[in-house]
Amino acid sequence: MSRDMQQYLRPGLTSTPFCPGCGHGILMGLILRAIDQLELDMDEMLFVSGIGCAAWIPSPHFNADTLHILHGRAIPAATGAKMFNPKLRVVVVGGDGDLADIGGNHLIHAARRNIDLTVICASNMVYGMTGGQVSSTTSVGAFTQTTTQGNPYQPFDLCKLIIAAGATYAARYSVTQPFALIASIKKALQTNGFCFIEVLSPCPTQFGRHNQLDTPVAMIKNLMETCITKKKAKKLSPEELKGKIITGEFTNGAD
Repeated sequence: MSRDMQQYLRPGLTSTPFCPGCGHGILMGLILRAIDQLELDMDEMLFVSGIGCAAWIPSPHFNADTLHILHGRAIPAATGAKMFNPKLRVVVVGGDGDLADIGGNHLIHAARRNIDLTVICASNMVYGMTGGQVSSTTSVGAFTQTTTQGNPYQPFDLCKLIIAAGATYAARYSVTQPFALIASIKKALQTNGFCFIEVLSPCPTQFGRHNQLDTPVAMIKNLMETCITKKKAKKLSPEELKGKIITGEFTNGAD
């Protein structure tokens, strides 16, 4: 990381707690690059996270105020901070298990109320930190510690869920789409109302090793092959779309 970017990290950090090949480290860098490009003052921001691998992205790494809260409770804590200080730019960072499972009810009601928060969900389609259990974003047929014969259930489409609940902005990108993801984070940080970004992040340790994606390279290649843009998706038949993940921006009044 360049000397200029070091200002966004707490002094003395020499490593991260993420497993080799985890996409969360990539996401951490992209969030900071979006903040840097917008020239935001970190002293006017609050980063809130719950429990899980993704919760370690802001805390202890960001050189800013961070609130590390109970599992699934990041959004209500962030809501309280925003209500107390409306001028504060509040960003929630968490995983799919934390935000969409344990904290799923808070997620949809914050979207329904269109609270002025930016929520970044690092989705690795599994409970990474707590043992590799199935989550609400685990794909059909995927193997986890609790779906040893394959997940039989359809995953949530989190962007559709959030927009249907009433949010202003929702987007989905993979860490393999860094420039689009930076642009999306910048847009969310500058948009009033509830803004949600689902970020697909590989987990070789808990997801890959159960699903014949045994290396970080294999997981990255799989994401690059699976993720397609909205524009490309419109040209494909329902059969061709099976197994694909559509990426892009999803806002109220738009598909």
